[in-house]
Amino acid sequence: MDRSDWMYRSSRTSSIYMKGILSFLKKAEVDKANKGSGSICCPCIICKNFNRFEDIKDIEFHLIKHGFMPRYTCWYMHGETLTDRSTSLTNLNNNNIEKNDSYIVDDNGHSNDPSDNLDDMLHDLETNIDEDEQTKLQHLFEDAEKPLYTNCEKFSKLSAVLKLFNLKSTYGWSDKSFANLLVILHDMLPEGNELPISTYEAKKLMCPMGLEVERIHACPNDCILYRKEFEKQHKCLTCGASRYKRKKETDAVDDDVTKNGPPAKMLWYFPIIPRMKRLFSNEKEAKLLRWHSDVRINDGMLRHVADSPQWRNIDNEFPEFGNEIRNIRFGLSSDGINPFGNMSSCHSTWPVLLCIYNLPPWLCMKRKYIMMSLLIQGPKQPGNDIDVYLSPLIDDLKTLWSSGVDVYDAYKKEYFKMRAMIFSTISDFPAYGNLSGYSTKGKKACPVCEDETSSIWLKNCKKTVYMGHRRFLPTGHIYRKKKDEFDGNTEERIMRKRFDAFSRVQNLNIVLGKRTRVEKGSIWKKRSIFWELPYWKHLDVRHCLDVMHIEKNVCDSLLGLLLNIPGKTKDGINIRKDMIDMGIRKELAPIEIANRIYLPPACYTMSKEEKRKFCKCLHDIKVPSNYSANIKRLVSMHDCKLLGMKSHDCHILMTHMIPIAIRGLLPEKIRHVITKLCLFFNKIHSKVINPELLDTWHKEVIIILCELEMYFPPSFFDVMVHLISHIVGEIKACGPVFLRYMYPFERYMGFLKGYVRNRNRPEGSIVEGYVSEEVIEFYVPKILPLKTTATRFTLEISFRLLGVVVCKGCGATVQGFLPVGDLRCKPARV
Repeated sequence: MDRSDWMYRSSRTSSIYMKGILSFLKKAEVDKANKGSGSICCPCIICKNFNRFEDIKDIEFHLIKHGFMPRYTCWYMHGETLTDRSTSLTNLNNNNIEKNDSYIVDDNGHSNDPSDNLDDMLHDLETNIDEDEQTKLQHLFEDAEKPLYTNCEKFSKLSAVLKLFNLKSTYGWSDKSFANLLVILHDMLPEGNELPISTYEAKKLMCPMGLEVERIHACPNDCILYRKEFEKQHKCLTCGASRYKRKKETDAVDDDVTKNGPPAKMLWYFPIIPRMKRLFSNEKEAKLLRWHSDVRINDGMLRHVADSPQWRNIDNEFPEFGNEIRNIRFGLSSDGINPFGNMSSCHSTWPVLLCIYNLPPWLCMKRKYIMMSLLIQGPKQPGNDIDVYLSPLIDDLKTLWSSGVDVYDAYKKEYFKMRAMIFSTISDFPAYGNLSGYSTKGKKACPVCEDETSSIWLKNCKKTVYMGHRRFLPTGHIYRKKKDEFDGNTEERIMRKRFDAFSRVQNLNIVLGKRTRVEKGSIWKKRSIFWELPYWKHLDVRHCLDVMHIEKNVCDSLLGLLLNIPGKTKDGINIRKDMIDMGIRKELAPIEIANRIYLPPACYTMSKEEKRKFCKCLHDIKVPSNYSANIKRLVSMHDCKLLGMKSHDCHILMTHMIPIAIRGLLPEKIRHVITKLCLFFNKIHSKVINPELLDTWHKEVIIILCELEMYFPPSFFDVMVHLISHIVGEIKACGPVFLRYMYPFERYMGFLKGYVRNRNRPEGSIVEGYVSEEVIEFYVPKILPLKTTATRFTLEISFRLLGVVVCKGCGATVQGFLPVGDLRCKPARV
């Protein structure tokens, strides 16, 4: 028998009820002995666990006389956890459930039993808080049933506050405006209503439902985190800096002065294990997390990350991990944001975000399923020392890989061992260096080519360029023998195959911190903390190149060169002198006439009329709504240049508009190579990719880069242009590009900026806003008004059952959290 049957539906004088009380008292006495306590909480309907008794007979008398308090089917105050309670729920007799009018069994044989109700969700909260917060949780239960005002049938106190917070989160209301709204609504409602009148009271109401947040102090020089063995320290053992801020510059740094001051730097960590438990506790979400195995089309095409060789290699290398389809593959992204939205500010806050690759491709990058795991306080960016702040996340990931955690799957109605891994990281190129430990600047800036990166120093332009793409061509190709068209030399080098990155870093011993210095000339700055993960060395691509930033930089360079935009052009006197020094294109050498320097036009040089036609074409283009930004606003017809382009604007220009705008304007050979470059970017953004075409794409892009070297000046070939040659290789290993964009993460960081209300403490505002939104995202859909085909249940929400309930009057059905008993609905408009 289900526990709720004998606790609430049986007579208190029946033998079943008496046996149940005896089992409860035995459990309570065991918990009393384990805790070493002298008294036991009484869970009767009068005491509600607030009164404690030393004699067990007093509790037995109260339970026989008054009965158990509502919703106390999980004896959490008496040593029981959700795992203990759910054992009986998962073994319910299906025949009994089918006879109950309150449940309906679906086609798959799964019933909407009590294990899927809000009680379970609230009991999940109970397992994540300590005893000091049990009182708050008890108030939460009461607020969930308390009407907003007398005779109110639509809203409880909790549901009203959650709905208002949903509006606050959706439209970015400030705390002050939200408090004013609460005051006005409180005055509008009948006397004696329960609506809070301040933002503080509203947040205090929801505090038991909030995400778990760990606040960890950090060294201001990014040397250590004050956790584990350093938790009790007041000074950094590496640099000697104080853990706390000084009130005045003249204050001493001894412990007595700084002991109670604010921390010098803070890290906020949002544990990922409880959040994954929440996802699996929702039947719909748990089913989506199986999509990559149950629903994905497996026809050899690349549609999803699960189609990639890297996914299959992990399954083959670690069969125990691959055999459980519910194990999670995360994508990790990090970048700096300016929380003030002011480009002149020096403040840099670094969130670390996780996306879930088990989901369908149209949901992987949705904001709902992107989780912030870390928030690193500014104003200085962590840079190479980001490993110090990643350590709490890495510790959890080690646990999730080695032993896993017990998670309840609401879709399969069972517990399983959930394990997880980082599939790859996604970041812009500077953050790529911070996460991987590779130096992305200087002569060997390419992390794929590593020490075989081909670079040239232009002494007049004073910059390093990355050419030499002929070495990717087959031996004997005609381009290898040409000199004047390229860098003045024949090409005899060939590209080596993959190198072992772990062998490069395993012996590095770098002390992290702002006051440490990396050896000059070293291309590996550190051994990344990701190498501590057991599976990291088995990944083909650990850190993905971000195509979004590559495409934007290439677009900016291309338009700057064609339109000769001041400050962005790649042509000029210095590069012409460098070409003469290299012995190439001598016909483009600067000519001095009457004390003025004249630059002969190159094949890529546009006349004023051609620039005007190019800009006119872009200025007149009209696109559907939400297709792109209004390109007309980006084009300056007076100066014949494009200004203020965002990343997506560059994407639209490169993949669609530039090939149209240059028709008939440039020499045919230049026009064709630019068009082929744009078509390449168009192809790699496809949602479905045939892997048999990837080798052809790679050959095509190498030819394109070689032809660009023949026609464009060397200054055009910065490292971002060179990285184009490695995009196809990463598609082969990791799947489609659109699942490794920075676009969704950049948008997400924009939302995080919107949470800043207190400019003095921007990170604290982000944490508070993020936690509130997570609560709204998870709980509000469970209490919103529920509609049926003909009627709406106008019942007070009491959070007893989650199931498909059938109205006794009209037969209409509704799914939601509703009371037990005979239910009738009132006719209402839908």
